Amino acid sequence: SSSEEEEASPSPAAAAAAAQRREERLRRFRELHMKRYEACKLNSQEVVEEDKRLKLPPNWEAKKARLEWELKVQEKKKECAARGEDYERVKLLEISAEDAERWERKKKKKNPDLGFSDYAAAQLRQYQRLTRQIKPDLEQYEKLKEQYGEALYPTSDSLLHGSHVPSKEGVDRMVADLEKQIEKRDKYSRRRPYNDDADIDYINERNAKFNQKAERFYGKYTAEIKQNLERGTAV
Repeated sequence: SSSEEEEASPSPAAAAAAAQRREERLRRFRELHMKRYEACKLNSQEVVEEDKRLKLPPNWEAKKARLEWELKVQEKKKECAARGEDYERVKLLEISAEDAERWERKKKKKNPDLGFSDYAAAQLRQYQRLTRQIKPDLEQYEKLKEQYGEALYPTSDSLLHGSHVPSKEGVDRMVADLEKQIEKRDKYSRRRPYNDDADIDYINERNAKFNQKAERFYGKYTAEIKQNLERGTAV
């Protein structure tokens, strides 16, 4: 009968609703498929980046941060020079008092002056002081990388003799540094001149050194007492 045929065949509204549900499921399936594809792609990129990081030296991140900081400092110096300002003064104006005190305490803790113990320790301290004073020229370094390529990083099989000629500026800088070291060494180890006209107030060499130390620390407090004793007016 006609009524049974109508019940067997779905209505247009029901068929449209079913088609809409099917289209919604397909759309969600495509979205999940795209998310899965993006996740696999990102995972592969992370694996590649992690492999690169593992192949780098252990202190690479610290070196990279240091180089970036040095580049920023050089750019800041150029900006200050272009404006006619002193970079050291500008840098101090940007540092708070708390940071300055914290850095000073850290510096003293990192390199305490323990005095002279032996010649090996003194040589090590001099080496550390000289290496801290080295200021690398990053622009020249980049030029050398472009010029020499892999030859800039020699191995045990590399022939270094005659492959590099230092610049005149580098030689002058080394000579100036050596002259400064010689001048400082002469001042440190110079012999104190002996004054024949000075009053003899000691009985031996050891007593003379003791009197010199006492005069250096307490001379300004005992000057009046000494003058009164010499004039005979001491009370």
